Amino acid sequence: MPDQEITPELYVVGAGPGDPELITVKAYKILQKADVVLYDNLANSELLDITKPDCEKIYVGKRPYGSYTPQERIHELIKEKALEKGLVVRLKGGDPYIFGRGFEEVLFAREHGIPAHYIPGITSMQASGFDDIPLTHRAVSEGIWAITGTKKDGSLSDDLRLSMHSNATVIIYMGMKKAAEIAATYVQEGKGDMPVAVIQHASLPHKKSAVGKVKDLVELIDTHKLTYPALIVIGWVIGVREGTQQRPNQH
Repeated sequence: MPDQEITPELYVVGAGPGDPELITVKAYKILQKADVVLYDNLANSELLDITKPDCEKIYVGKRPYGSYTPQERIHELIKEKALEKGLVVRLKGGDPYIFGRGFEEVLFAREHGIPAHYIPGITSMQASGFDDIPLTHRAVSEGIWAITGTKKDGSLSDDLRLSMHSNATVIIYMGMKKAAEIAATYVQEGKGDMPVAVIQHASLPHKKSAVGKVKDLVELIDTHKLTYPALIVIGWVIGVREGTQQRPNQH
């Protein structure tokens, strides 16, 4: 029997915030067809069970502040495996286009003649709802400001100082190492009493969370033994569940 012709293709797929049942139907169907899956540490390993028996599964994780697979190596694998085997799924935690470098991988594939597609995932900030923290709430939050805790050069985003003067809910991804700096910035701007929540593994049975004031953020993290991956949420929506969402001293 002649070898089946290889059709190289890449799907950059969002694995969602942890619970494997929170992926899309489209993602499920593509995982069933995958010849190779390149997955990271934030993608639930149970999703690999969806794949066919001969699917090759390669871990390319990037643990926060620890060992990681360089992005250049991931690009090499995308090209190598697509040309060698066909359909490659790049399975990334949350949504690949929200602080996930997924679009870089799509562009790389296309530059090398490999058709590439995007399948969205539920981003981790949406999982705050499992802790009864809505991202918006009428008359409390007028929007959402999603910020990375650490920019490429390692510094805290300037957007944080801008965002705290809005009525938006502030969501900080990858901010745990910057907790002291985040708290200090709010205190400097006279916003130290803003409510804050830190949520770890929000969609999973072993989730942990803590709520307090942003000036006490470091103590909150230490007392409740929270670590990454975790999300920092700042805003008056945190008080909605207790009925304490009023913003004081509004002019």
